[in-house]
Amino acid sequence: MEEIIYSINTLWVLIAAALVFFMQAGFALVEAGLTRSKNTANILMKNLMDYVIGTIAFWAIGFGIMFGTKNGWWGGIDLFTQHTYRTDMPDLAFLIFQTVFAATAATIVSGAMAERTKFNAYLIYSAIISLIIYPISGHWAWGGGWLSQLEVPFHDFAGSTVVHMVGGLAAMVGALILGPRIGKYGKNGKVNAIPGHNLPMATLGVFILWIGWFGFNPGSQLAAAGTTNAKAISLIFVTTNIAAAGGALSTLLFMWFKYKKPPLSMTLNGALAGLVAITAGCDAVSPGGALIIGALAGILVVLSVEFFDKVVKIDDPVGAISVHGICGAFGTLMVGFFSTSQGVFYGHGFGLFKSQAIGVFSVAVWAIGMSLILFIILKYTNGLRVSHRIEEEGLDIYEHGESAYN
Repeated sequence: MEEIIYSINTLWVLIAAALVFFMQAGFALVEAGLTRSKNTANILMKNLMDYVIGTIAFWAIGFGIMFGTKNGWWGGIDLFTQHTYRTDMPDLAFLIFQTVFAATAATIVSGAMAERTKFNAYLIYSAIISLIIYPISGHWAWGGGWLSQLEVPFHDFAGSTVVHMVGGLAAMVGALILGPRIGKYGKNGKVNAIPGHNLPMATLGVFILWIGWFGFNPGSQLAAAGTTNAKAISLIFVTTNIAAAGGALSTLLFMWFKYKKPPLSMTLNGALAGLVAITAGCDAVSPGGALIIGALAGILVVLSVEFFDKVVKIDDPVGAISVHGICGAFGTLMVGFFSTSQGVFYGHGFGLFKSQAIGVFSVAVWAIGMSLILFIILKYTNGLRVSHRIEEEGLDIYEHGESAYN
């Protein structure tokens, strides 16, 4: 019987890991579709290399930092002969599941910094987030660190803060230091829209991400055998799905009311906002609570995109800062209200909300602070931004020697 349970849990985690890996394709298509055709190969290459570099960096060092080993911070092959993380699945299954999460955090940044970033600078950033930035704050919440040891433990089931907010805030810092694309802002302060070149591609990317989230959130249960796990996974599937639907619908209605037209591109981001927001509490809230969280995130993402675009004037071509950074923080805080076992709205006081606020604030300070150091160093050493000519003519030919379209 133990062998059967072990096999079921392992298979479930590996299938979930494959679904999360497939999200890399979704990110690539969303980012490419919402940017201009002359930079498509560059976008696709960065999403590919996020996973390639992240896999090696996280296996070698990041995983050891995040979850600890008998050898200290070092990972590598010895990790799996000297330390056991779980008794209900192989350590290797746990490693690959955590690897695809690390790659997700890194890939969020590419969209916000699209169309003007040096490829070699981006590769350096991608390695550092998988080696240091993501694993250290991830350890605080998931590796037995101080956030998990609060009087009321910080609750981020699948990574609204640990994964998405970290990536989104790093994207904010990178886009700020990099500066806006040429032509984005006029001399009189006017904001000029720079439309993406392929909405069908972006739409397909969102559907792929939605599917992948059924590995991201339910897979974080990390076990499928037995009645308890089956019920938990079923709830997480429902809360994940309904939050995405709520996010898309509220964005559509809000934009329709405000601008008299329901735009596809923003509605796609509404669905993603709902998915990001529910990720922290997908195991702890009711389907009704998930719908409310998703719907609120769908409105928040519109306000946030407009704030960064028009007020702060940080040029984010795909809305990654708002979708992942802002809605990731929002969703984590909402667990403190909507958790059926510990939330304010269910009569349990503000204990969990306090822990959620501490977690969001501390991880945000870490992500922003480390990203500032990293991107400033890159700017004044390697350089972050391509030349004026390369940006105007497109990164594909100059950076990669080929075009996505012939």
